[in-house]
Parts: sequence; structure tokens; C-alpha cells
Amino acid sequence: MVETVTLWRPTGPKELKLVEESGWKAWPPRLPEQPIFYPVTTEEYAAKIARDWNVPASGSGYVTRFDVRKDYLDQYEPQLAGGRDHEEYWIPAEDIDAFNAAIVGTIEVVRTFPEE
Repeated sequence: MVETVTLWRPTGPKELKLVEESGWKAWPPRLPEQPIFYPVTTEEYAAKIARDWNVPASGSGYVTRFDVRKDYLDQYEPQLAGGRDHEEYWIPAEDIDAFNAAIVGTIEVVRTFPEE
């Protein structure tokens, strides 16, 4: 059995559409202005970002949950972004294909904002 780590990702509707088009298996390549992919370590932190950033920027926000192989994720140190409740991983854009290959199972939407 492969050991995994559960991560969350707040996202807007455009990115979520690309995830859906992947069969819920992969995150899209980063845009030139996005040098880092930031999955977070708690659902609460992802919900705060989806609600406070994605909704104002695009009208809706989503919290996704997915599992990543621990042996792959171990090469990255969790980072604190403004407080101990704001832990995230900083995955360089050029590593997104390897990161996607380390996803176990599918990417799931677990919350939607505004709440329906």
C-alpha cells in the first residue's frame, strides 16, 4: 500500500474546468505569471482562500481534495504563509507533471463558494 498525504487546493472556475478536462487526475500547467503551484495542508485554509480570494476574483471558488504519494512530497518542505494555520507546499511550475504523476486517485471538489 502506498502512503499518501491529503492536500487541498482552492481554485476558481477556469482552473477547475481544466482539472475536469483531465478526468479529475491532474492540475494544469502553470501560467507564466504563476511560477509556483500552492497546494495547502488543511481544508480550512483552502476554504478561506476560495471564499476570500476566488469568489471576489471570479464569482465562485472551490475547495478540492486529493492525495499525493508521500515519498514524492517528502522532497518539499511545507511552508508557512503568514501563520501556523497557513501551511502550504511550494511546487515549482516545472515540477507540475511529476507532481501530477504522484497524485493517487482523483481530485475531488469538497466545497463550493458561494455555498449552494
